[in-house]
Amino acid sequence: MDREGMKHREGRPEMSGYSVYEEENEKLTENLRLKANALKSLSIDIGTEVKYHNNLLSEMDSDFDSTGGILGATMGRLKVLSRGSQAKLFLYMMLFAFFVFFVIYWFVKLR
Repeated sequence: MDREGMKHREGRPEMSGYSVYEEENEKLTENLRLKANALKSLSIDIGTEVKYHNNLLSEMDSDFDSTGGILGATMGRLKVLSRGSQAKLFLYMMLFAFFVFFVIYWFVKLR
């Protein structure tokens, strides 16, 4: 007695076309499931990276804000300095230039 979907040829059972399609569908379904799991894992990893980089950007934003405050205060001091006499400003600029050249000379000398 033949089973449903099976044919006998020369004493061994053969699968009918319908069973072959079912088996192929099962393999394709399994491959699709594996690919879907891989995509899910990848999207979770991407989400983790996005959260990490958002935290870094938030920290950088706060650092830039504090730096902006420091630069604003420095600009205020420079405005006060520029309102003073031009002789003082020239003296400060010359002292700064002398200091910079001295530091450069010192670095070159140490090499």
